[in-house]
Amino acid sequence: MLALKATVILLLTLLIKAKIRITAFSALGTLLLLLQTLVFLALGGGLAVVAAGAATYAGQQRKTAAA
Repeated sequence: MLALKATVILLLTLLIKAKIRITAFSALGTLLLLLQTLVFLALGGGLAVVAAGAATYAGQQRKTAAA
């Protein structure tokens, strides 16, 4: 009977440990996904600024060449 109790306690301990691990890695995965999204948005915004600057510069060069 003592072996059965020890086995049940061991299995419950392993189950709780697995639950904690799953929760921790789920939170880590969510954090990494959020970080990846923020980096993507920042790079997209940066590329938009560069494209707008290039278009403005090209427009000014065209006006200067026409004058």
